[in-house]
Amino acid sequence: MTPPRVLVVEDEQDIAALIKHTLERSGDASVNTVGRGDEALRAVAELSPDLVILDLNLPVLSGSDVCRLLRQRPATANIPIIVLTARTSESDRVQGLDLGADDYVTKPFSLRELAARVRAVLRRRGSPVAEAARPQIYRGARLIADFDAISIAVDGAPVRLTRREFELLQFLVENKNRVLSRDRLLERVWGYERFVETRSVDVHVGRLRAKLGAAGQQIETVVGLGYSFID
Repeated sequence: MTPPRVLVVEDEQDIAALIKHTLERSGDASVNTVGRGDEALRAVAELSPDLVILDLNLPVLSGSDVCRLLRQRPATANIPIIVLTARTSESDRVQGLDLGADDYVTKPFSLRELAARVRAVLRRRGSPVAEAARPQIYRGARLIADFDAISIAVDGAPVRLTRREFELLQFLVENKNRVLSRDRLLERVWGYERFVETRSVDVHVGRLRAKLGAAGQQIETVVGLGYSFID
């Protein structure tokens, strides 16, 4: 079986080489490395990877710009992206997630943990939930969500969500009127249980509520437990 293709965009060659060695030695992936933002876009256009590990501090074109451009283009919008950066503040994390990153890893980092995150993201991509188990269309008083068409509207106005926000909403709707813990959301939406902070769930729920406007009130916080989508 051909291993998944991972593109590592990192201008520090020693770090890029360590990531490449770690992922290829374990058989998790076939890795290509580039050191500039413009090279990343060119590499993706030439051979679409299954995953991008993206530094933010890059020459020529920043990692933030690369992430934004990949998410804007239909051909690359669904490629998973793990941001790997020395930027550790909460605002940096929020910005990275808002740009559409699937995960945010800060330097210094554990190669073992990074490899586990890569496996988790690739596993999620290759193991979709059975369509029969998913509600294809939800119609509420204000919210209409067509999950098959990837179309969300509130009071008739279209709402644009990131991939992660869309998946979060879908899982909440699938389990409407049930309390879902942060750990459960991390496991099912993010695809792994212990390597990402539960704060990421709170950030995404907050952004999702804001984008849904009045319909965001259907996502209730259950203090000490998690979240619930109320029908």
